[in-house]
Amino acid sequence: MTAFVRNLPFGASLLTKDRTRFRLWAPVQEGVAVEIDGSASPMRRLPDGWFEAEANCGAGARYRFRLNEGIAVPDPAARAQADDVHGPSLVIDPAAYRWRNPEWRGRPWHETVLYELHAGTFGGFGGVQDELARLKELGITAVELMPINDFPGSRNWGYDGVLPFAPDRSYGTPDELKALVDAAHEHELMIFLDVVYNHFGPDGNYLATYAPQFFRDDMKTPWGPAIDFRRREVRRYFTENALYWLMEYRFDGLRFDAVHAITEIDWLDEMAAEVRATVERGRHVHLVLEHDGNVAEHLRRDFDAQWNDDAHHVLHVMLTGESEGYYGDYADNAADRLARALSEGFVYQGEPSAHRNGEPRGTPSTDLPPAAFVLFIQNHDQIGNRAFGERLSALADPQALEAAIALQLLAPQIPLIFMGEEEASTTPFQFFTDHHGELAEAVREGRRREFAGFAAFADPHRREKIPDPNAPSTFERSRPAADPARGPARRALYQRLLALRGAVIAPRLSDARAIGAEAIGAAAVVARWRMGDGATLTIACNLGTEPSRFARPPGDPIFETPHGAASVQGGELPGRTTVVFMETARE
Repeated sequence: MTAFVRNLPFGASLLTKDRTRFRLWAPVQEGVAVEIDGSASPMRRLPDGWFEAEANCGAGARYRFRLNEGIAVPDPAARAQADDVHGPSLVIDPAAYRWRNPEWRGRPWHETVLYELHAGTFGGFGGVQDELARLKELGITAVELMPINDFPGSRNWGYDGVLPFAPDRSYGTPDELKALVDAAHEHELMIFLDVVYNHFGPDGNYLATYAPQFFRDDMKTPWGPAIDFRRREVRRYFTENALYWLMEYRFDGLRFDAVHAITEIDWLDEMAAEVRATVERGRHVHLVLEHDGNVAEHLRRDFDAQWNDDAHHVLHVMLTGESEGYYGDYADNAADRLARALSEGFVYQGEPSAHRNGEPRGTPSTDLPPAAFVLFIQNHDQIGNRAFGERLSALADPQALEAAIALQLLAPQIPLIFMGEEEASTTPFQFFTDHHGELAEAVREGRRREFAGFAAFADPHRREKIPDPNAPSTFERSRPAADPARGPARRALYQRLLALRGAVIAPRLSDARAIGAEAIGAAAVVARWRMGDGATLTIACNLGTEPSRFARPPGDPIFETPHGAASVQGGELPGRTTVVFMETARE
């Protein structure tokens, strides 16, 4: 059977069954020792701040690095931790897992339908594995795990990780994660991983103690000091991390969180080019960005797509009427903005953003294909960053929401579904952590201060009701659950739409291009695309209550939400309706 190993230039690497090499970059340390199962051995100092040692130990050995000051720290490149982020790291044999599906080569990007989930809310890697058959039956083609790298405590929404190479112990072992990936491939599902390279969490990151050069002293991010991507050691660390997940764990794709907070953005293209040069020929591996700056240039190089936050924001405004915070940039002429998102990708392509004090935002994206954008109506950020974590099922009219779902799943942009959407889940997804002491208090109060500028939370007593991120109940509330009343019908809708997408939309996505889109009412748009085979896809969507004028294209619709097709015959698109036409190319 086949094993896959990424030989890392740092951390703990098995040389033989019973001998391991340890390497650490600690440029401000005069001496470092490796402490293995309680016994310390000095490490040899190498040029440029590196330390190295070999020792007679194998898989399962517990080790830490002992600094001059007497502090013992975990390995920043640990493949696993024995307990939690503050304790010893574990030597892992990456060749121990025997893959059942080593011949898997992935699926092309145009077939992608992403399902974003939090492994912890499913009970860990084993619990996610139990869901794979259901997701395949639904029509999902790619599971996307929110970050799983080691974080402090037993629960975290994913973005406080501090050891990027170590799957968190509360979710399972490295081999159990590989078994999940293997099982996904057995179901012909791709599996993606969300990775965070723009910051470390606030608890358990010891890098600044022995390698302060890892961070910039002249620049900060919302989460702390900026990581210094000007340094080759830093660039190598994160490039190796990307390759590690793709090569050793066989993930089919990575989603890169908030890359606008990476100061040396050229590293992204450097890393992506190395991924393309390293991955085996003939294997489909996909790279997806989240970039709040709407920078399109990366999508003309080695990245497949970018999250389309603009499209989400305008759809959210149209479905809920909310206009505070960044939603204010989308409140006026919302239908025109939605039309632009559908036809051109970004709404903001260099225009000033009021939310950003009039600063221009974005670059032109009109030349990019629709599949260069990931389209969602909900995700972990847009739910979890709300004060109470409400889903659209609790905020929007159900008929309007179903019209938006039809638009999302049948448009040529790549759809992403957030866990529970397909069953009309009304359980919230809240911001949750497992911090303690002063940090727990700071996170709790910081969370409440964050919403002080919103009208609904001007009253401090109202802010006190915002859930405590550290309370176990906050995590427990965040598990998705099917709505008893609407769940079955909503699931049937998703299944029908995804079957239609797989049969009619996805095969035509290669070389698809937008023809144009326009507002046909205050909350209604019509958009058209020339598909790869020359067919014309037309989607008319009305999220408002009033009918809108609509010039029906030739042929019968391939999909329509209930209560409306007959009215379309009369030149109107009823409220809370989506109708989809596919006109095949003429010979």
